[in-house]
Amino acid sequence: MASRAIWKGVIQLGDNSIPVKLYAAVEEKGVHFRLLHAKDHTPVSQEMVSAASQAIVPAEEIRHGYETEDDRLVILSGQELQDLEPAPSRQIEILAFLPGAAVDHRWFDHPYFLGPDGDEAAYFALIEALTSSASEALVFWVMRNKEYFGVLRLRAGYPLLVTLRSAEEVVELAVKIPAGREVDARELAMGEQLVSAMADTFEPQRYHDEFRERVMGLIAAKASGKIIPLRPPEEPRASEDLTLALEASLRAAKERHHG
Repeated sequence: MASRAIWKGVIQLGDNSIPVKLYAAVEEKGVHFRLLHAKDHTPVSQEMVSAASQAIVPAEEIRHGYETEDDRLVILSGQELQDLEPAPSRQIEILAFLPGAAVDHRWFDHPYFLGPDGDEAAYFALIEALTSSASEALVFWVMRNKEYFGVLRLRAGYPLLVTLRSAEEVVELAVKIPAGREVDARELAMGEQLVSAMADTFEPQRYHDEFRERVMGLIAAKASGKIIPLRPPEEPRASEDLTLALEASLRAAKERHHG
C-alpha cells in the first residue's frame, strides 16, 4: 500500500461512521518527455492560438463550445461549468450490498486501497462485515469536484474501492460472429493439446511494458554515449491453414515449457 493517502472520506454503515483514507492501487508508468526545439534543444510551450488571427488567446478569454446535433454552437463559460459541480463532501454513501462478482468487469475503471483513518476498530468491523456476508457494497461519493459510483470489495483481506464507468460508457456486445466451418477431429485434438501445454498460473511480475523498457534502455544507452541501431521487428506471416497454425503454436508452447 502506498505510504501517502490521496484523499480522506467517511463510510456510513448504518449508524456507524468509518473514517478511511484512499491510497493508489495502480501507478502510471508511462515515459514522459519534455518537448524541445530540434535546433537548440530549448523547451517549447503550448499556447492557445486563434485559428482566425493566429494571435495567442489568454486563458480568461477561453470559452467552451458545444456543437449540437442540429449544428448550433452553445457557448459555456468556465464559471457556468463550475456552478454545476457537485457540493464538496467526505461521505462515502453505501447504496446497496451486491452478491460477490455481481458487477461485469467492463464497468471497472480505477482501483484504490482503503486504509483506516484513526478508528481502527470501525475499519476492521467493515472488513468483517464484507467477509462474513461474502458481498460487495455499491457506493457513491464526491472526490475533487467529481461524482463517483464504485464497488467496495475485499482484495487479499484489504478493502478495495473500484470506481465504475457510467452507463453511457459501457457498450453492449454488437459483434456478429460469423458462421465458420466445422473443426475436424485432428484440429480439435491439437487445440486441446495446446490449451493443456500452455496451462499456467497468473504471475503478474512476469508481464512488463516491453515498449517502455526498450525506450528506457535506449535513453540509458544514449545518456552514456552509446548508439544502438534500431531495427523494425519482422511482421509474422499469417497462415490460412488452421492445422499448420496449431502445429506451430503447439511446438512453440512445448519449447517454452521445456526450455
